[in-house]
Amino acid sequence: MVFLRSAGSPPTHGKLRRCCVRRMVSPAAFAFAIVLVAVCIGADRASAQIPPSDNQANIIRGTVLNSITHEPIGRALVHSTDDKFAMLTDGEGHFEFTLPKAESESGDFFTFEGQARPVQVHGNTFWLVAHKPGFLDDPNEINQIAATPGNEVTVSLIPEALIQGRVTLSTNDAATGITVQLFIKRVQEGMPRWMPAAMARANSNGEFRFAELQPGAYKLVTHELLDNDPVTTVPGGQLYGFPPAYYPNVADFAASGIIQLAAGQTFQADLSLVRQPYYQVSIPVANAESNSGMRITVSPRGRRGPGYSLGYNGAKQRIEGSLPNGSYLVEAATFGQNSSTGQTSIAVSGAPVEGAAMVLTRNSSIIVNAREEFASTESNPTGSWSDGKRTFSLHGPRLYLSIRAEPADDFAEQRGGGSLRPPAGPDDDSMVLENLAPGRYWLRMRTGYGYVAAATMGGLDLLHQPVVIGPGSSVPIDITIRDDSAEIEGTIAGVTLVTTAAEGEATPQTPSAHIYCVPLADSPGQFFEAQASPDGKFDYQRAAPGAYRLLAFKNRQPNLPYRDPESMQIYEAKGQTVHLSPGQKASVQLQISSSE
Repeated sequence: MVFLRSAGSPPTHGKLRRCCVRRMVSPAAFAFAIVLVAVCIGADRASAQIPPSDNQANIIRGTVLNSITHEPIGRALVHSTDDKFAMLTDGEGHFEFTLPKAESESGDFFTFEGQARPVQVHGNTFWLVAHKPGFLDDPNEINQIAATPGNEVTVSLIPEALIQGRVTLSTNDAATGITVQLFIKRVQEGMPRWMPAAMARANSNGEFRFAELQPGAYKLVTHELLDNDPVTTVPGGQLYGFPPAYYPNVADFAASGIIQLAAGQTFQADLSLVRQPYYQVSIPVANAESNSGMRITVSPRGRRGPGYSLGYNGAKQRIEGSLPNGSYLVEAATFGQNSSTGQTSIAVSGAPVEGAAMVLTRNSSIIVNAREEFASTESNPTGSWSDGKRTFSLHGPRLYLSIRAEPADDFAEQRGGGSLRPPAGPDDDSMVLENLAPGRYWLRMRTGYGYVAAATMGGLDLLHQPVVIGPGSSVPIDITIRDDSAEIEGTIAGVTLVTTAAEGEATPQTPSAHIYCVPLADSPGQFFEAQASPDGKFDYQRAAPGAYRLLAFKNRQPNLPYRDPESMQIYEAKGQTVHLSPGQKASVQLQISSSE
């Protein structure tokens, strides 16, 4: 789907825009929209459309194309953002709007049924919407096309990808009602992670289908299913079930295969379930509160991933459930700001298991010591923070420095991170990274003044290495902040300005570029991104000194894995390498790189 906004507003960025462009339209909603448009627009046209003339200044024409095959898309709905103009494309993907005569010189009003009604027009430019079931937005595109009367436009839509398959039992019978979970690889803070994408339930023939998928990497796993067939289940007898199946029928999520989907591709993924005996598992929790909730995760062979599950019985203060034969790591975490965690390993081997008592340990709180090494004599700004009841003054790094611990695992659905605790009272400038459960974390630091020159924990370089937090960890984090930032300015080659007769103002032929500055291996530099202005110029004044690879793209790259050296190897021959010294100002010219 392509969403286009009114011409009076500049392109938006960030969460708001992404929420808008990712909206899907179901076939039922699409059909309803067609009927509604046919009724409303037909009535308007009956009284408002003017005869075509040799002067094409009041006609908008265009074509909707498949972005992969470049074939026309028929029966696609195209309309203006205010829904005053709409139509379906013909068999060749063409659409054409004949605009009513303007009643004002500004071109902001058109006559409908004898009344002047505003439409979303500015400078004689219209913003349109195009969509059709089976086609999606490009996740890297702004997805906005401006249409000017007298000119033709092309709208490209991405064909959806599909994953379909069949789940069978070891007897070759269909696994009716089994739930299949789809995961997609997304990039968060420059690191690839597996995120839940969608779920589907197999039909009576064991078949499942995932539609409206973007190009990308996916994994498949089935949920556990206990065998409650009254014909084969004996009350009080042995319990049987179907453990999760990881495509293509491997032992755990980490070993499962990656399904790499291209736009418009249909992938067949079949899974087979094996019926196995399940045995009761019980693990007492030594120091849990009876009324507290608890999150339980079960990892086969200690490798984190989805699939197996146990529950917590608060009344008995026990972790309970059933598992098939195998070795498992069981982890528990309480909820809330002052949460606790615990873990234990168990082995199931043909009999019920009573595990050793699990002891919960309060999550770690780490003191952060921040030292300013500023060359400037200007005083640092002061600010305040409010908890809704009181307002506290803040000074120094506590004012402009934010720190967050992010799990380093590629599958971290169950575990959160940690962040700086709020000020405890007036003039509390201390910094404590709290609520850290045991695990590996990347430390993400943002500063509104200067740059983070160094961050260590013991002898560990936290700018380039993850930290391992154990139960009761207390080694402080030392951070150095400097203000001798480097500056980098540049231009994007190939961006020129032309003057359009319709608007009489300069308009770029090429959209603004997105620039990503990726530190080279072992460089003290820190990743940052910038956006070029419409004339192809950009300037970033708070770069940490170091060596960088600069990459420029026409569109945003939300899934650029800039912290993963292996994934970034495909960019080694692209972009431009820059070495920045403290206080240096560098100038570069970049070419647009093709998106991978």
